[in-house]
Amino acid sequence: MNHSSFIIRKAVIEDAMGIARVHVDSWRSTYATIFPQEYLNRLSYEKSEKLWLNNIPLGGVYVAENEVGEIIGFSSGGEERSGKYNGLDGELYAIYLIEKYQRKGVGSALFAAVTTELKQKGYQGMLVLVVEDNHSYRFYEALGGEKIDSIEMSMAGEKYGEIVYGWRDITPLTLEINKRFTYR
Repeated sequence: MNHSSFIIRKAVIEDAMGIARVHVDSWRSTYATIFPQEYLNRLSYEKSEKLWLNNIPLGGVYVAENEVGEIIGFSSGGEERSGKYNGLDGELYAIYLIEKYQRKGVGSALFAAVTTELKQKGYQGMLVLVVEDNHSYRFYEALGGEKIDSIEMSMAGEKYGEIVYGWRDITPLTLEINKRFTYR
């Protein structure tokens, strides 16, 4: 599958259900061995859709579509939420893909869309939180993210570790990645 078989675009309100499906399905596959199964079973497309109906108008949400126009992934980002990390003013909130589309360049393109928007809005640095047992940390390391912290989060009544990856300057990142992709 080459780069021309998917497109990246800014999400519109009509994408909420497509994003919700990717969100729930990718959580179920990504976190199957990490979070309790009954918690994952309770995730619903409807609840997730409501969340995205609220989030999309705030901006910073992008979707990846395959050649038949189905949403196969999404990313979102904006202002860093904790205020704890000096100079890391932007945050990649989420990036999820349907499993069969992973490792094909879609994730990098979704990452690039968010970092480019953050750069355009004047953000200098960026961070992302990754659940400790989630293998996607390799993706962020490959993109030059450095481990800057470990924190604890609660999910489904349990405690989990999260790794904070940071990029002090997203400028070279956006230039490098954007050489490889075109957007619509």
